[in-house]
Formats: sequence, C-alpha cells, structure tokens
Amino acid sequence: MSSLIHEPQWYTYPHRFLHNIPLDMQDWLFDKGSLTSRIVAACDGPFRVEVVSQGWQRPFANEAKRLGIKQHHRAWVRQVRLYCGDTPWVFARTVIPLKTLTGPQRHLACLGNKPLGAILFADPGMTRDSIEVAELQAPHYFHTNAIQGLSTVPDLIWGRRSVFYLNKKSLLVNEIFLPGIKCCNV
Repeated sequence: MSSLIHEPQWYTYPHRFLHNIPLDMQDWLFDKGSLTSRIVAACDGPFRVEVVSQGWQRPFANEAKRLGIKQHHRAWVRQVRLYCGDTPWVFARTVIPLKTLTGPQRHLACLGNKPLGAILFADPGMTRDSIEVAELQAPHYFHTNAIQGLSTVPDLIWGRRSVFYLNKKSLLVNEIFLPGIKCCNV
C-alpha cells in the first residue's frame, strides 16, 4: 500500500474525543458481541455479505503495528459490505497475517460470502482485545471506500476495530458503520 494513504487516528475508551460520539452510535461501536448477530437481529429484511475485494496485500502502517507484524509483510485482506435488505450497514476490512492462516485457521482465506463474525463467535477459544474507535472523514481510506456507491454521502462516519485471537493467532477486524444503521438500534 502507498505511504500516501490517509490513516485515521484510533482511540480506546475513555479518550475525551469519544464523548462526541452520538448515543445511538456509541451503542453500536462499543458492543462486544457479534456484530453479525446484532445486525441479523435488528434487520427486518434479509442479511447478506458482499465481498468487495480480497487477496494478498501489505497492511496499512497502523494495521501492521496493531497486529505486531512488519508492514512490508503481506497479509490476507478481505473487504466486505454487510447488508440489511438492499441497504449497506457496515463496510468491514479484515487483515489476517500469513502466520494466522495455518492449521485450522487456513479456511479464513476462503470465506466467500460467509460472515466472519459467525465463525469468530462460534469458536469457544476466541478472545478479543480492546475496541478502538475512529471518526472518519475524507480523505481517510476507510471513509472513501466505505461510502462508495451510497446515494447519500455523509461527511463523517464512525468505525471501530479490534484484534481477535483464534488459538493465539491474530487477525484485525475494522468495521465502519454506514448511515443506514443509525436508525436501527436494538
């Protein structure tokens, strides 16, 4: 990836900036359960996953740092949109280091349109570290890519990320909340 990518600043709670998050969005951002399950429960229509892109890439600098890997190392990067009916609710970017894709976890590179959350939260050995939150605006990569194809383009969207561990093997999940989700808290 280019060093010209504009990366957001991620914060953990209780950073003072986090008090600016709208209450309805705080509930989504800090929920420690499965986002997939929560969307399915809140959605009146069918839930689906659309793969936007996937393949071997170099992670962004802050992703590599969060995963404790060198930035020049390639990782499996999967970008998807999570839909409620025809409305995209979430843009997600998962970064999986090569060392994670060994043994039982090698299937993580072959998910297709299956939701990653269903696999993570079904694993009894899964652990998750702290949730970080970011306010995303243009020209942040996440803002620019998450809003592609939306009929209404917001100036500001919110995202969260955390590292999950399966058998002590890490993967980073970034989840960017799109405007359609705000109306539908559960």
